[in-house]
Amino acid sequence: MTASQLPAPGAPGAAGATGAPRADDPALPSWPVRARDVLTFEWTKLRSLRSNRWTLLIAAVVTLGVTAIVAQSLASAPASGQPNPIDPLAGSFLGYAEYTVLPVTVLSVLVFTSEYGSGLIRTTFAAVPRRLAVLAAKAAVTGAVTFTVGLLLALACFFLTQAIVSSSHGGLSFSHPGVPGAVVAAGFALTVSAVVGVGVGAIIRHTAGGIAVAVIVIYLLAVLCLALPAPWNTRLGRFTLPFAAYQAVTLHPRAGLLSPGLSILVLVVWPAVTLLVAGAVIVRRDV
Repeated sequence: MTASQLPAPGAPGAAGATGAPRADDPALPSWPVRARDVLTFEWTKLRSLRSNRWTLLIAAVVTLGVTAIVAQSLASAPASGQPNPIDPLAGSFLGYAEYTVLPVTVLSVLVFTSEYGSGLIRTTFAAVPRRLAVLAAKAAVTGAVTFTVGLLLALACFFLTQAIVSSSHGGLSFSHPGVPGAVVAAGFALTVSAVVGVGVGAIIRHTAGGIAVAVIVIYLLAVLCLALPAPWNTRLGRFTLPFAAYQAVTLHPRAGLLSPGLSILVLVVWPAVTLLVAGAVIVRRDV
C-alpha cells in the first residue's frame, strides 16, 4: 500500500495512533445503547437461572407463613391498658426481615461469586471491558428486581397482618399516616441488602466468605451493638442497617435512635460505600 492509498486522518475507517476506534466513530453505538446492552446482558443472566425464581418463591411463601403466625399471636394477645411492646406497623415485617432479606442477600452475593467460581467472569469482562459498567449493571438489575419483589411482598405482609389483627385489636388502614412510606421503606430495605450483597461478592469473590461478610454487615453488627452497655448500644447501633430499617418502618420511632429521614440516609450510605469499595477493588485486579 502506498502513502496515497492510506485513509486521510478523520476519514471513515481511520483510527488513532494506537489503532483504537475514534469515540465519534459512527460505527460505535452511543453510550445509552451500550448501557442498555449491558443491562440486558445482566438481566438475561439473572432470569435464566431457575434457582433464583424458586428461591424467591419459597422465601415469599415462608415469609407470608411466618407473618401470619406473628399476626395471629398479636391478635390473640389479651387487650390491656398497657401499650403493645410490638409496633403494630413494624410487626407486619418481622417475618420479612429474616426470611426474605437473608435468602435475597445470599442470592445477591452469588451474582458475582458464582461467575468467579465458574470462570465466567473472564467472559463477562472480555465482553464488557469497562468493569465499573459491569458492577453498575449488576447492582442496577439486582436492585430493580429486589425492589419490585420487596415492595409487593411488603404490601402482602402488611395487608395480611392487618387483616388478622383487625379481628380483635383493630388494624391499620393503608391510608393511615406513615403507612405508605413504611411499606416503601420495607421494599427499599430489601434492595439495600441486595446491593450490599452484590458489592461484597465483588470484593470477596468467594461464595462462603462473601456470604459470611454480608451477614455480618446486615445482621451481626446490630447484634453486637445490642450487647454493648447503654448508651453505646443505641449510639452505635443506630448506624447499622437493622436499627435504621426499624426506624424507617415503625409507626412510633424509638427515642435515642436516628429520625426516620436520617435512618433512610443510613440505608443509602451502606450500599453506596460498599459499591465504591467494590469499584476500587475490581479495577485494580487482573480478574
